[in-house]
Amino acid sequence: MFAILRNEGEARSYTAGQVVFADGDASDGYMYSVLDGEIELIKQGSVLETVGVGGVFGEMAILDHYPRSATAIAKTSCRLAAIPENRFKTLVAENPKFALGMLKLLTERLRRTTFG
Repeated sequence: MFAILRNEGEARSYTAGQVVFADGDASDGYMYSVLDGEIELIKQGSVLETVGVGGVFGEMAILDHYPRSATAIAKTSCRLAAIPENRFKTLVAENPKFALGMLKLLTERLRRTTFG
C-alpha cells in the first residue's frame, strides 16, 4: 500500500510473537511499515487488524503524541521499517499521494472500530 516506505527508515526484525509496542506505551516517535511478514494489532484481547507487507501502523502516536492505542505483535517473523516522526512529516508535506493515503487509512480504521 505504501511502496514509498520500502526504502525508508531503519529496518528492524521481529520473531513471531514478539511485541513491537504495547497498548498504553509511550510513543517512541516511530511509525512502522511492514517490509516482510505480518503484524497483528490487538486491543483488549481482540485482533483489530492484521497488517501485511506494504501496510503501516503506529501512525497515531506520532501524530498526537498520546500513548499507543493498541498492542502490535509480530504474527509471523517480520521486518519493519521504523519511520521517525520528522521523516513522516516530510513525506506528508512533500507527497500529496502519501498524505491522502494516510488519511484514507486513518478513516478506514476509524470506521471499522467505530461502526463495525
